[in-house]
Amino acid sequence: MNDGDMPLEVDVVTVAEMQKTGHAFVLLDVREQPEFVAARIDGSRLIPMSELADRVQELEEVRDEHIVVHCHHGVRSLQVTHALRQAGFARTQSMAGGIDQWSDLVDHAVPKY
Repeated sequence: MNDGDMPLEVDVVTVAEMQKTGHAFVLLDVREQPEFVAARIDGSRLIPMSELADRVQELEEVRDEHIVVHCHHGVRSLQVTHALRQAGFARTQSMAGGIDQWSDLVDHAVPKY
């Protein structure tokens, strides 16, 4: 699949499988700091959506890598995915269902809030 064919969203089970098989990708958490403290997915990198405009340069080193964006339910991550794609981060996807669905389907140890 070329990057132009990469779906806008990816489901939580696929993301978990990517982690398990060692697929190289950046897991970007765009929730706020208190949410990140309350519940997080191992290996995720926090840049809150509210700070993204000021901190997008922190992602320059991974511009060409596969980036999976997640939030609580998938709304903010979809907005950020659109913004990053428009900024040239072509291999960016939103994790549908967010960390809430991750807790339901992948890792019950991740607290729901």
